[in-house]
Amino acid sequence: PKIASLRWLCSDGKAESADSQNLSSEEAISQDANESDRSAENQEEAVEESSPINDHITFDTEKVVGKSDTHEFQAETRQLLDIVARSLYSDREVFIREIISNASDALEKLRHFQVTGAKIVDEEIPLEIKISIDDKKKTFTIQDTGIGMTKEEMMENLGTIARSGSKAFMQQLDGAGSNNISSSIIGQFGVGFYSTFMVANTVEVYSRSAHIDSPSYHWSSDGTGKYDIAEAEGVQRGTKIVIHLKDDAADFSIHDTVENLIKKYSNFVGCPIYLDGVCVNTVQALWTKRPKDISDQEHEDFYRFISGGFDTPLYKFQYTTDAPLSIRSIFYVPDDIPQIYSMGMSRMDPGISLFSRRVLIQPKCKEIIPDWLRFLKGVVDSEDIPLNLSRELLQDSALIRKLSTVLTGRILRFFADEAKRDRVKFENFFGKYGLFFREGVVTTEDASMKEDIAKLFSFESSSEKPGKLTTLTAYVDRMPPGRKHIYYLCVPNREAAESSPYFEALKRKNIEILFAYHMHDDIVLENIHKFKDKYIVSAENYKGDEAVDTSDEKKPEDADTGNDKNTETLASERLSEENESLLINWIKTTLGEKKVADVKTTDNLSTHPAMISVPDMALVKRILKTSQLNIPRSEFIKATLEINPTHKIMHQLAKLQGDNPELAALVIEQVYENAMITAGLGEDPRPMVKRLNEIFSKML
Repeated sequence: PKIASLRWLCSDGKAESADSQNLSSEEAISQDANESDRSAENQEEAVEESSPINDHITFDTEKVVGKSDTHEFQAETRQLLDIVARSLYSDREVFIREIISNASDALEKLRHFQVTGAKIVDEEIPLEIKISIDDKKKTFTIQDTGIGMTKEEMMENLGTIARSGSKAFMQQLDGAGSNNISSSIIGQFGVGFYSTFMVANTVEVYSRSAHIDSPSYHWSSDGTGKYDIAEAEGVQRGTKIVIHLKDDAADFSIHDTVENLIKKYSNFVGCPIYLDGVCVNTVQALWTKRPKDISDQEHEDFYRFISGGFDTPLYKFQYTTDAPLSIRSIFYVPDDIPQIYSMGMSRMDPGISLFSRRVLIQPKCKEIIPDWLRFLKGVVDSEDIPLNLSRELLQDSALIRKLSTVLTGRILRFFADEAKRDRVKFENFFGKYGLFFREGVVTTEDASMKEDIAKLFSFESSSEKPGKLTTLTAYVDRMPPGRKHIYYLCVPNREAAESSPYFEALKRKNIEILFAYHMHDDIVLENIHKFKDKYIVSAENYKGDEAVDTSDEKKPEDADTGNDKNTETLASERLSEENESLLINWIKTTLGEKKVADVKTTDNLSTHPAMISVPDMALVKRILKTSQLNIPRSEFIKATLEINPTHKIMHQLAKLQGDNPELAALVIEQVYENAMITAGLGEDPRPMVKRLNEIFSKML
């Protein structure tokens, strides 16, 4: 048969004949599938300037002729109708989404019949949806030029609730092996039409089937239990629905309200939608196009449409797959975080909208990607999304988790690739959005995904020059055989890190340390816990048990601590065992059990006289930050004071405790306080000032 393929045009409202050659039925279906895939691409070309208003508005040309037949809904149908009208949908504005989706399905069905060679009436009429509103009459009218309905189809599709004509159509197509067309059909449940009764006193439907010589019919009901069907004349091919609005639904006859709702829910359906003669869905569904076919300007326009912003996206990413799930998606990273969110004055809503077959299901969808990726703007469209009857809620939690996992993995892979491609740009991005990734590490339970997030972090390192960042992956690659741990130190800056006794303990053994400057990095690195089979450990918890090649180990006098070969603070020899024991016992007695749980010597220090150790320093610090203690901090910490038996201060204290016990007590108190401050565990520093003044008085 000869095939005539219609293509809608917002610019002139005319239908084009795309092909006039003879094609087989299989070729025709294949061509139809290709054209369906290209429908979004054709939209922007078609939309240039609004066409003359008279070409795309509804006219009251219909008239009922003959006697009406009155039919009753079945008892269960009346009950379901009441549920649909009163409680199925969370917001009655979605009736616009539902009836536009039905109209779009009618156009898809007609296009299928046409490309398979079926003869249709009014072949010259363009494929489009027209909406007209009248705020004086309080009416909402929608008209499509699609497949239309016969009397029998009206009774089946409108007279029987939850009987989906679209679903039956898809089943027919699946049986014929024509799955590509069925993927464009939106309707599934057969209840969308009845959503009109949420806002309507009465609903009238005029319809003329596209089949040759089919008569036209009028259907009407107030939704209370009966409907009337009569023959009509003056009806154009397709279906026209006139909704007589309730008084409390008069807002749906206001132009701006209706336009905003069309753009919110149905902007991306594959056909033009005219509101009072003007095409309103002029933005393309970019996620349906191939990435190479999308210009930067198209990306910018689309991003601004979905985000409501005026900036240019920092990154853009498109992902399409058909296995294990059908996914069409597009994501954008805003150029910056609005101040209201960056300053913590408000929490950012999710930025991804969930679509199914280009119809909005959920704006700001929380389930489709993790909450920590809420800074992303974009669209996810999937035919495999399991929806409830109202198409508002997701049902199969296992499938949704699978979809979320697939998308999150692809997003992380994209950022990893960008980090390799342009490190400077990525570090600028991570400087702005790093807090979200830190949240991701803490909240993600899956260990492999946690490690994928961790790959994006970078830190300064004791093995690199100041200002140069390195990753956990690079750290592990540099580790010599036998090393078991990745060490880090949370400090405000590099100067504080290099003057830390915990840095000194590892540096003198030539063990690399990562310097983490962000206030939450201690929690993040603790939550990562393990990276490439290497445990991540705070330098503050180093126990001296790391395997070290003797060739790598530095001698104390050669240690790079900022005090190279400076022996001013070092004694000529270590304290004797007897003096060590006496000094330790004296320190325990002087400081008391409330301040120290234990005192012992350490070989990990050279230039520092002492340091504090606790079993889990990161945990203790976190508790101190977030909790109000009703006991002194030192009692809660139960710290161990580790003293350096080679340091000059310890040698002097060993003598001073006998010669001047009062001064010695003040000095060891100050040494303890200094160690607490260095560990980030210090309390109110004001008592320390008084102690220092006393020390000065006794020394001068």
